Amino acid sequence: MIDPDSSVVTFSQLTHFGGFDWAQSEHQLVVVDPKGQIVLSLRFEDDATGWANLREKIAAFPRLGIAIETNCGPAVERLLDLGLLVYPMNPKAAERYRDRKAPAGAKDDALDAWSFADALRTDGHGWRSLLPQDPLTTELRLLCRDEIKLIEQRTAMILQLKAALHEYYPAALDAFDDWTSEGSWRFVIQFPTPEALVKAGKRKWEKFLHAHKLYRPQTAQKRLEVFARATAFANPNAAVTKAKSLLAVTLAKQLCLLESQLNEYRARIVDLFHDHPDSGSFGSLPGAGPKLAPRLLSEFGSNREVFQTVEAIQCYAGTAPVTKQSGKSRIVTVRHACNKTLRATIHLWADLSRKTCVWAEAYYQKKRADGMNHATAIRCLGQRWLKIAWKMWQTRTHYDESLHLQNQTRHGSWVIALMPQATPAP
Repeated sequence: MIDPDSSVVTFSQLTHFGGFDWAQSEHQLVVVDPKGQIVLSLRFEDDATGWANLREKIAAFPRLGIAIETNCGPAVERLLDLGLLVYPMNPKAAERYRDRKAPAGAKDDALDAWSFADALRTDGHGWRSLLPQDPLTTELRLLCRDEIKLIEQRTAMILQLKAALHEYYPAALDAFDDWTSEGSWRFVIQFPTPEALVKAGKRKWEKFLHAHKLYRPQTAQKRLEVFARATAFANPNAAVTKAKSLLAVTLAKQLCLLESQLNEYRARIVDLFHDHPDSGSFGSLPGAGPKLAPRLLSEFGSNREVFQTVEAIQCYAGTAPVTKQSGKSRIVTVRHACNKTLRATIHLWADLSRKTCVWAEAYYQKKRADGMNHATAIRCLGQRWLKIAWKMWQTRTHYDESLHLQNQTRHGSWVIALMPQATPAP
């Protein structure tokens, strides 16, 4: 086991190479020496006793590196905590190494771990080991990723709710356009059926709209008219109304609870982002705002050694394309092996930056004029933004629009010539 207090260990200093096949309840470790001979094969439970046994067994290998088919999760965190060099493997690459050891297609945990260990021994000199992040960045990253998953769950529940309302309560869908707001969910809870809505009467309708800050002079009259004729196009089958109204109310209550939890996540993320030393750099990026800036920061991390070149972060974010060339054939495709969270964040940020950054809008419009679709043009813009964000991250500086334009002018960027012709973002 590597001493965490010693100097940084490089791949050339490793004396043994391990492959780690992880699972929910138990794990498999295989360790080989520099000649490829298996010196340890250990299967252990994912509990305190199992990990203590692992610590005891690997103590005989002072310079051990581990290859594993993931880059995050409890197993990775525990391996890093043991002071080991951990090398994440792309699932597609892991499959190729596995096929190399078993061309017939045989597969088991020990075989997987052995193929990973031997791959690290032979090819690991070109791999990059995981570097642990500080606790503040780690917590911020996990919170941002979990927040995204909860938002995806909210979206799925909203679609379920709208589908249920479509079956028995079309008036509710006509009255509200934004079903991501809590007011529309509260409406379903308070008036679960068309009959209940009509029976409540105009006075209660107006009281509800005022109480939930939904009363607008330009839309109030239309909503009241929709409420008044709610039973006109309702499902005539009482059994459907009873069943689907219960589902709609259940989903609406779950959405209200989920929204309150998302607000807690948002408050915690804001506090952590404010305390982070890099918050000023990412907070200054045009279009990033209070939601995307913490996500960008958390995915970049605080360890500058992780992405030593701008190309590294561009590939990691999926904005850099993949080129396949053979003879006279040359195909450029989208990079799928990347950090999906960062890729989605870059896409949202690049699109929003067009509203406040003139050169970003000019760049986007030029790409559209060249025949690119919206997604491709945004990906190209994100590729350009990453150059700026990476430099700011490395130098710990804030974004300066005037300085960036001066640099573009000095280097003769074609974007400068197009800026006066840029059209407003749609």
